[in-house]
Amino acid sequence: MASRILLSLLLGLIAITPGVVRASAFTPTQAIVEAAEAALGGGGAQVQASVDSALRMPACRQALVGVALGARMAEVRCPDSPGWRLTVPARVRREAEVVVLTSPVRAGQAIAAAQLAVQRRDLAAGAGAGMADPTQVAGRIARRSLPAGAVVSAGDLADGAGALRRGDPVVLVSKAGGIEVRMGGRALGSAVSGGIVAVENLASRRIVRGRLVGEGVVEVLQ
Repeated sequence: MASRILLSLLLGLIAITPGVVRASAFTPTQAIVEAAEAALGGGGAQVQASVDSALRMPACRQALVGVALGARMAEVRCPDSPGWRLTVPARVRREAEVVVLTSPVRAGQAIAAAQLAVQRRDLAAGAGAGMADPTQVAGRIARRSLPAGAVVSAGDLADGAGALRRGDPVVLVSKAGGIEVRMGGRALGSAVSGGIVAVENLASRRIVRGRLVGEGVVEVLQ
């Protein structure tokens, strides 16, 4: 009787062992998911990596390494020799409070405080690194035209040096036939370097259009 019980136990172990060996021969897909999400989860991002549950990657003796390939793509590596690499896509949300425009602005236009609002946006959806403080945007000159609803970034704003605002005094430069004439003027709009702006000639009270070619210098368009 005892011999029969022992034989049954041995046969059971033989039946179970191949399955155990097969299971341990593969890396759990959850481990791959966790490595990918860790690689993309910086800055408080919400990450959901996607790996086929039927995937069978060889077991890895060392800890998996995740490397971000982009905003929504990671590479998971097994550092064994030989190891393996797997590209893993993910859905990523990186929300933050940012400054947005409530109405459009033109290139060279000063942005008014009334045109700004703070909203929570998903920056991973292509909004870029927006600015968080509207006081750092109000009164600044737009480097390019921006639509209503756009997230304002530092790259959208002209540097303070050389920017022209409505009411600023300027030097009007008029060139004709090799002769250059300079006179005082007043800007009737805002502009960045190279931008076109309307200017009032203080001597004649005429309004002319010119190009901002230097700090406070506007060359009259012929």
